Amino acid sequence: MTENFKKEHCDVAVIGAGPSGLSAAITLKKSKIQGVVVLEREAEAGGIPRHCGHPPFGIREFQRVLTGPKYAKKLVETAQNAGVIIALKTSVTMLNPEGGLNLTSPEGTKQLTAKRVLLATGIRETPRSARLVSGSRALGICTTGVLQSMVYLKNRIPFRRPIVIGTEIVSFSALLTCRSAGIQPVAMLEEKVRPNVRWPIFQLTRWLGVPLLLQTKIVTILGKERVEAVEVSDENGQVHKIICDGVLFTGQYTPESSLARISHLELDPKTNSPVVDQFGRCSDPAYYAAGNMVQPHLDQAKVPIFYSAENLPNPVEDAGKCWFQGRSVAKNIVKDLC
Repeated sequence: MTENFKKEHCDVAVIGAGPSGLSAAITLKKSKIQGVVVLEREAEAGGIPRHCGHPPFGIREFQRVLTGPKYAKKLVETAQNAGVIIALKTSVTMLNPEGGLNLTSPEGTKQLTAKRVLLATGIRETPRSARLVSGSRALGICTTGVLQSMVYLKNRIPFRRPIVIGTEIVSFSALLTCRSAGIQPVAMLEEKVRPNVRWPIFQLTRWLGVPLLLQTKIVTILGKERVEAVEVSDENGQVHKIICDGVLFTGQYTPESSLARISHLELDPKTNSPVVDQFGRCSDPAYYAAGNMVQPHLDQAKVPIFYSAENLPNPVEDAGKCWFQGRSVAKNIVKDLC
């Protein structure tokens, strides 16, 4: 059941209730690991798919085509039916050696000791502030996650004619969200010479009537109280103004590894992800990591020749692959404990 976790010891603590964390917890319970608890800082489990009100989700996991919210609900129900405890509104504030965790929740602070801990905290988009885009703090600037939360969870529309920054998979998910909400983007911008997705995905811009501007970079956001326009620079360095009422920053994901960064775990300095071995085990053998928080280290010398510096493979995995990775690492934890 979904509840506040009251015990001080458990077999496995999973941090994060997204696809990788929930699939790992389900696998652990089905493998007869008794004390499994999922720690989730939000008020609802399911991870990013809760915000994605469009298909396709669930093909690999449930052999059905589901929307994001239905997929997340199905994952949570499967975990509950397996006997997984999901502790909501519970944040982990410190990772200590040998599986010691500091927790905080509406009930206060406490400590939990687990034989093994799985980090499945996922990723987050890079906001406007970290992209160093100048301009005022006008209304109408957000990331895909914020947009989808507003549209699907809060029934709110932040803009009507935004400009979309980025061409990753999530960028096209954002286009579908805009369509479902009656939002018509005025353009999609990409700094590189080609989109960050394969054909035919980028054809969605044509099907939805959204101009795709390649080798174009946003320079400045104009507007005081609300976004009124943006200035962009094209491949020739010429600056143009595009009228819009919002700016949607998409992609440029970074691992949600703040806990690992302040802990004793060894990190990859290039990805800020915990260093893991082939089993998903971290430098402290009591800790494992799975899903999108584990970013691959792309050695430029070993990248296949058909990838250029402008078109490297996207390290972000979809929900189905994260689900599979969580299950795989959970099986390694079972072998470790047994």
